[in-house]
Amino acid sequence: MRRETGQTYRNGMDQSPEILPPGSYPSQAEPDYYAASSEPTYTRPPQRSHWAMAPATYTLVGINCLVYLWMCLRGFSPWAPTTLQLYYSGANIGPLVLAHHQWWRLITAMFVHGGIIHLGVNMWCLWNLGLLAEPLMGPVGVFAAYLLTGYAGDILSVARHPGVGGGPQGVVSVGASGAIFGLAGVLIILLKSPLLPIPKADLNKLRRSVIWFAVLNLVLDAGIDFSHFFIQVDNMAHIGGFLSGMALGLPMVPRIGSRPEIFRTRRKLAIVGVTFLLLLLTFGVYSFWMGHGSTPRMR
Repeated sequence: MRRETGQTYRNGMDQSPEILPPGSYPSQAEPDYYAASSEPTYTRPPQRSHWAMAPATYTLVGINCLVYLWMCLRGFSPWAPTTLQLYYSGANIGPLVLAHHQWWRLITAMFVHGGIIHLGVNMWCLWNLGLLAEPLMGPVGVFAAYLLTGYAGDILSVARHPGVGGGPQGVVSVGASGAIFGLAGVLIILLKSPLLPIPKADLNKLRRSVIWFAVLNLVLDAGIDFSHFFIQVDNMAHIGGFLSGMALGLPMVPRIGSRPEIFRTRRKLAIVGVTFLLLLLTFGVYSFWMGHGSTPRMR
């Protein structure tokens, strides 16, 4: 007797999920892998290359590294690029985005880093979270999550540090951390789904580790920001990425165990919906600060 698992069925054959967590795959030798026990059984699939398992993650890491190499070849400091060097590299700077309409900086900034240590830490986090997220979302989902949540972090940073309209002074912001927090936000939502073919204990352990990563880093960032430590952290970019990641993950949860075409449709709707909300947010930030002209805000 087959157990109900939340998956959809067609022509009497069960449709396995489009995407599975790393190392957690249903047995191919036994089609009815939902036995009488409370947990499904698993066997490892044939070994695949790392690239085949997570092409989007490795591509994003590669792009970030290539941008850093390009900066070094231009003669910029590999350890601590100056403000001017970051400006020429595409950093996110509020006054240039709002007053000079250099909107492209909201995209380029998420691929620029302030030195080899900054790059190394961010790429390590991106690699770990990407390898976990890509089997759940697919390459398209990871690319979209990186770009959309990175953009969300950058526009929220501009909203907090506009440098125009009598608002707070603009800052030079670079790095992939907004997008990294976005991936963490997506994972926290998706790993809550009971439809994933992975033991509940392992699922909860994975989710707790991602939650701890996000919470500890956000608290640490807030402490650094409050204490005016010599390391400058753009906490608003992290918060923006994290919240937008959770928003992106919510519509996908009910369909994460569905047939591929159903899940892809829901993923597309989630991407379109978050894109629309970000466009509205961008318009709101621009209208609010540019509408103030040179008049200081009332506080």
